[in-house]
Amino acid sequence: MYSDTGDMTLLRRFGTDPGSLRAKTYIPNNLSKNGPLVVVLHGSNQSAESYNNGSGWSALADETGVALLFPGQRRSNNAIRSFNWFKPGDSHRGFGEPLSIRQMIRQVVDDHAIDPSRVFITGLSSGGAMTSVMLATYPEVFAGGAIIAGLPYRSAGTLMQAIFRMKGYGGPSDRTLDALVRGASNFAGHWPTISVWHGGRDTTVDKSNADSIVRQWQKIHKVEGPPTRIEKVDGVPRQVWCDADGRVAIEEYIISRMGHGTPIRGGGDDGLGEEGKYMLEVGISSTRRIADFWGLTQ
Repeated sequence: MYSDTGDMTLLRRFGTDPGSLRAKTYIPNNLSKNGPLVVVLHGSNQSAESYNNGSGWSALADETGVALLFPGQRRSNNAIRSFNWFKPGDSHRGFGEPLSIRQMIRQVVDDHAIDPSRVFITGLSSGGAMTSVMLATYPEVFAGGAIIAGLPYRSAGTLMQAIFRMKGYGGPSDRTLDALVRGASNFAGHWPTISVWHGGRDTTVDKSNADSIVRQWQKIHKVEGPPTRIEKVDGVPRQVWCDADGRVAIEEYIISRMGHGTPIRGGGDDGLGEEGKYMLEVGISSTRRIADFWGLTQ
């Protein structure tokens, strides 16, 4: 079922795979029984390997004993290897790419005795938008999700709409955004926490999408209105919305000087990843801070 490909291992079989995706894993030697799993979705014109090298997730996995799953897009599905987050056949529970990713997760959880209550997901750009899809369509699977330079769930249904939404034009109302998530499954449990990251100078996916993602989840988490507090982390403003129990349900980082990509901090004792295309050195590691938010570094 598994085949070694360098540092990562190819997951050969994981169900019916209706979305015709690839899957690779990174399992650190210090993964314990009932350890956590992070699902990492690459962006357009990227691969699992290039995104991992840039973001540093496998280095963090070695530090913390976290298992990693890297779903991968095929050129036969999308010419620039984007996840098809806006297509109706790839944005609903039980179909297409979301079901393929769900099947991958189930396989890795079973094979490596993962704690099913500690499964998380993150992604960049189209991978960020597909992270929105997964959080909405399979909320029972995830304890938390982190959307980097992504878009709200079902904010577009066609390629033309996707292009407009990426540029910040139009989009569903807040009421509709809320209803879209609630209608994506029959879930009635504890919703996953949400981490949102975006560049203030992003000209590929306008930063207005970050605020729309926050609003899509505010009513669901019962944290409507202004943030509970604003603080600075590595010099970057972090807005947080806490629920009635004081738990941070949503966090948002808007990095004013950053364009389109994943924020990294490659230097220093706690640096992760490498600067490159869509991997932007801005002095803060989204990988480490997201892992902190999920309690994986404690």
